[in-house]
Amino acid sequence: MNLNEIPRLKHTNSNNFFLLAGPCAIEGEDMAMRIAEKVGSITDELEIPYIFKGSFKKANRSRIDSFTGIGDEKALKILRKVSETFDLPTVTDIHENNDAAMAAEFVDVLQIPAFLVRQTDLVVAAAKTGKVVNLKKGQFMSPESMQHAAKKVTDSGNNKVMITDRGTMFGYQDMVVDFRGIPTMKQYASTVLDVTHSLQQPNQSVGVTGGRPEMISTIARAGIATGVDGLFIETHFDPANAKSDGANMLDLAKLEKLLTDLVAIRKTINHL
Repeated sequence: MNLNEIPRLKHTNSNNFFLLAGPCAIEGEDMAMRIAEKVGSITDELEIPYIFKGSFKKANRSRIDSFTGIGDEKALKILRKVSETFDLPTVTDIHENNDAAMAAEFVDVLQIPAFLVRQTDLVVAAAKTGKVVNLKKGQFMSPESMQHAAKKVTDSGNNKVMITDRGTMFGYQDMVVDFRGIPTMKQYASTVLDVTHSLQQPNQSVGVTGGRPEMISTIARAGIATGVDGLFIETHFDPANAKSDGANMLDLAKLEKLLTDLVAIRKTINHL
């Protein structure tokens, strides 16, 4: 995938990693605009190509009383407003075949969640919109098996595909990142490391996913060192009170220092 195929994407000639970042879910307009403005400012300063991320709904929840969204159209309109206000591309998850065409009217990148990446009809529906398709690697899948998911997109006539690793299940309640998978998946498509979801601790007995956000810097640094094309980081100005995935999101106040360090590592890697 050529980064220049993503509308509004800036700094594509900076030889930097690209970034997908934002809140887990769109909780409202004010929070989305606040996060987009802050991350957009940081990435402009550091010349990082930036795509704003926000799920318009959360279909995969541990409990029936978990937050799922503020309404599909309302959230998608907020994503469009973010894009138009800050001149940024946007990405959101889709969960059902009908979501593809609907979301494609509002965002630039369609993301297939990890638990759904084997769903052929969903992947094909996303591909046929002509949008960039981001395939999250299933926690239960090998890096090698992602070549088939990517081929579903290209065989549907869409070469704009990327793969995102988000860790692999380690027992019932933990995730690990196998960094050997990064060069493997780069053979098939541009490859992203989802830093924050890789630090989830799923299937907790209370029905709310846990996480290890103190390890975000460690995993992100390792990802840059192993040559990922992009990073995926969920961030929020108040993770403790976020409506979804707060346990593993990065505090927005810590993002600038992290990205500054990662840019320095990338520059070193580029000169090796």
